[in-house]
Order: sequence, then C-alpha cells, then structure tokens
Amino acid sequence: MADYQTIRAGSGVRTAEIDEGLRAHMNKVYSTMSVGMLITAATSWAISGLAVTTDPSGAAAQIGADTYLTGLGAAIYASPLKWLIMFAPLLFVFGFAAGVNRMSAATAQTVFYSFAAVMGLSISSIFLVFTGASIVTTFLVTAIAFASLSLYGYTTKKDLSAMGTFLMMGLIGLIVAMVINIFIASSAMQFAISVIGVLIFAGLTAYDTQKIKTTYIQMASAGDQEWLGKAAIMGALSLYLDFINMFMFLLQFLGNRE
Repeated sequence: MADYQTIRAGSGVRTAEIDEGLRAHMNKVYSTMSVGMLITAATSWAISGLAVTTDPSGAAAQIGADTYLTGLGAAIYASPLKWLIMFAPLLFVFGFAAGVNRMSAATAQTVFYSFAAVMGLSISSIFLVFTGASIVTTFLVTAIAFASLSLYGYTTKKDLSAMGTFLMMGLIGLIVAMVINIFIASSAMQFAISVIGVLIFAGLTAYDTQKIKTTYIQMASAGDQEWLGKAAIMGALSLYLDFINMFMFLLQFLGNRE
C-alpha cells in the first residue's frame, strides 16, 4: 500500500483538492456506517420487544421468571428458522460484494441499509440474554476503542497492508472455529474465540480505515463519482462489520447475563 504523502505528491490533482475530497469521502463513509448502526440497533430492539412477553396466556415458551416467548419469538429463536437468521448476514455480505459493481451507488446504499436491518434481526437475542445496562456499557466501550483504532489507521504513516493479510487469514480461521463450536458448544473454545475475535477486528478497524483512505487517494484523479460513491458504501460496510463484531465479542466479556 503506497504511502499517503507519496500518492499525494505524485497525483495530478492539487493537494488541497485531494484533502478536501478525502474529508468529504471519509465523512460519507462514517455517516453511512452510523445510519447503518442506528438501523441495526432499532431493528434489534424492536424485534426483541415483539419476541417476549410477561403474559403467559398464549405464550409459546417460558424463558425466565415471568418472561415468555411469543409466537414470533419462538419462530426466531427456537425453531429451525434461527439457523437461516444466524447465517443470513454472512450470505448477504457475500452477495453484496459479488453484485456491487453492477449496482448504482443509490442501490448499493439501499442494499447496505437492508443488510443493517437483517443484522439487527440476527443479533436481537442479545436483549434476551444480556442486561440493557451492560449492552449500553459495552457499546460505549466499543465506540471508544473503534474511534481510537480508526483514528490510528487514518493518521499512521506505517503501511498496514501486511497486517491486513495476516488478519484476513485469522478471520477465516475464526469463522471455521465459530461454526465448529456451534455443534460442540465448548465454553473454553468460546472464550478463546472471543479473545481472538476482539484482537482481529481491532486490527481490521485500523487496516480498513487506512485502506479506505488510500483507495480514495489512488482513484481521486479519475473523477469517477459513481465509483467513489460505491467505494464509500463498501468502506462503510467494512467498518460497520468491524464495529459490530468487536462489540459482539466484547459483550461476551463485559455483558451481564439476565
């Protein structure tokens, strides 16, 4: 990955224009990501509210003292449909990445927001498992860590591309381990997965931020606004996934269970 200053110096676009365009591009990335996060949080909270009830009449199952699953809750969390819901975000990401080049920037943004809603459905069970206070606390811790790591990735002069290759290999191994642990349900393996997951997505936050920045600088002189628009959305998706996954793994440590 080329050094930021080297790219700027070699570009035919004036430095001030590159800097102004980069700021606008990164604002687009972070704002799109933030809207996606809001959609995920709202969807997750709303679905969890519809999935539980304190009224035993007509409830599908009891999950705690004076807490019951509604018919919707039983379908989402206690039926074979839960497997589709669990893996839907992963399939969504693969499909989005494969088809984004054929989409307009506006369509890509709509698909990203749809994905954020699907992710909200997929992780809505956290409101049944963890206390609301611990979820909020973990979110704030994640936000602080994410902001610090992203700032590092944006400002560092160090080339993080080699680290990115290593992290992607680790991510593949992590996904395989998570799938295996679904069936063996090992608490020790889950602890190891959570620790490694936090480290991997912390590193990916810095790496992805630098990659978004450098990719923009490399392509700025081409002036393809449609492409840059889609690049901002894909960048938002990358950082969104880093944040969500880091949050979910940290929740295993910081979350207080109901």
